[in-house]
Amino acid sequence: MRVLGVGIAPGFSKTNMWACWTLGLMATMVISFLPTATPYLLGGVLGVPAGAQGRMVGLLGFAAELTMIASLAWYGALADRYGRRPLVVAGFVLCALGAALFPFAGDTTVLVALRVVFALGAAALGGMFATIAMDYAREDSRGRSYGVLGVFCGLGGLVAVLALARLPRTFEAQGMSPAAASRVSFLAVAAGLLVAAVVMRFALSPARVSVSAMHVPLPRLVREGVTLFRDPGAALAYVAAFVARADLAVIAGFMSLWIVDHATRQGMGAAEALARAGMIVGIAHTMALVSSPVLGWLGDRVRRQNLVIGAQLVAALSYLSTLLISDPLGPGMIVVAMLVGVGEIAGINTAGPLLAQQAPARMRGSAFGVQALMGALGIMCVSALGGLLYDHWRPAAPFVVSGGLGLCVVAFGLVIRRRVVPNPEATTATDQDPRSARTPAG
Repeated sequence: MRVLGVGIAPGFSKTNMWACWTLGLMATMVISFLPTATPYLLGGVLGVPAGAQGRMVGLLGFAAELTMIASLAWYGALADRYGRRPLVVAGFVLCALGAALFPFAGDTTVLVALRVVFALGAAALGGMFATIAMDYAREDSRGRSYGVLGVFCGLGGLVAVLALARLPRTFEAQGMSPAAASRVSFLAVAAGLLVAAVVMRFALSPARVSVSAMHVPLPRLVREGVTLFRDPGAALAYVAAFVARADLAVIAGFMSLWIVDHATRQGMGAAEALARAGMIVGIAHTMALVSSPVLGWLGDRVRRQNLVIGAQLVAALSYLSTLLISDPLGPGMIVVAMLVGVGEIAGINTAGPLLAQQAPARMRGSAFGVQALMGALGIMCVSALGGLLYDHWRPAAPFVVSGGLGLCVVAFGLVIRRRVVPNPEATTATDQDPRSARTPAG
């Protein structure tokens, strides 16, 4: 059984696969919306001075990623033990709560606290859609499954920056104040997330990939995910995720901040500047969307470790190209946005199938939880260092940090690539048959 060229694993349906890809769209949409809209909220609603916005964006990113670091590995273990679907529903509910209250924050402390609530939901969603995409696809289709997932994630990013990010401007044009426009926009997004939670409750499979994981203590599942670092292929997938997720955060947060900050200094209104930022970031997401199926196709036809190395090299050079930009409103920024969009999706789409190839099926959730944890660490480091350098050096600094880290991953991959051997336990869950896969997750 196939859908969009992807072979579906036994025990799952076409509806389940469509739900998985829709989950990727919705999760990316909301995860991209909040950092994209944050500059507008900081300047137009909360009155944070322009010279301090870089530090504030960095603080919010740091707090969010610290929360994700504390939760991601546990989410992966919980998914192995209780199933994927409960975590997805909880993730949407937590994101809805954080988004609904975010524009009502009265001070920095409350803003950070609400960002933490949102991050708890984002951690559940971000860890699950990649895991589910590997659960539902056969081994020989996992590259393509990730490629299609990348298309849906790209569409989610486009919706975030081209539609959701424009909501405040739309409501302002109808006569609302900036504060009211912001609050109505965030409340509308929160309502959509609650609807998504209900849909996922009925459309995702209640299956557990491994029945034996139900009886394994959570700390042991977490440890098993961490000890996969001993496997060269899994280690490469983990460190690639460290850089790739940071790349995504840089585009969503610092590219928007760079453009909004520069545009407002040139006399643009906050809402118009945000719309301009949304257009540029939308170009990056469009390139990611177009590139994703090609990367997925390659992921099933070449050695996955080699594809990860090549993707990281492309991403690193793309991000370093921002050093050539002096005017983020000029045509050069459009070219850079196209390059970093390809680099962004290249890093993300190649690391997942490599990890699925190396991780035993019974602990796939834990492995992807640790990979998401590595991504959170990357985002935290780049957000903190990039935010500091943004204010004290140049706006391209976060991109330069990501590019430099990407070159380090390339060097590591070249050293270990010949030692990567696919794990046979990744393709066969010896304790599962299709009937047991349908056991409800509680």
